[in-house]
Amino acid sequence: MAAKIKKGDRVIVLTGKDKGRKGEVTKVMPDENRAFVSGINMVKRHQRQSATAEGGIISKEAAIQLSNIALEDPKDGKPTRVGFKFNDDGKKVRFAKRSGEMIDG
Repeated sequence: MAAKIKKGDRVIVLTGKDKGRKGEVTKVMPDENRAFVSGINMVKRHQRQSATAEGGIISKEAAIQLSNIALEDPKDGKPTRVGFKFNDDGKKVRFAKRSGEMIDG
């Protein structure tokens, strides 16, 4: 199945503690149906000191379910679903179902 959400996409969180916040996808794990979004779903982790990194409590992003995020519509910035169609060159591209705008291509 083609990826509806890819690295670099602007997304909006639909549910959870960060509901309504926007961010950019930094990593997608399609096998686990999860993605990392910059600045979203921050958790605190204890890190041991090493020669390269300082120890202490650090904040980092945790993975979020793909079903809990939606692509941001390029036209009005609201959440949208993703569809697929073929452009004039015969290449398969994604488009926003809300406005019909092309997402890539």
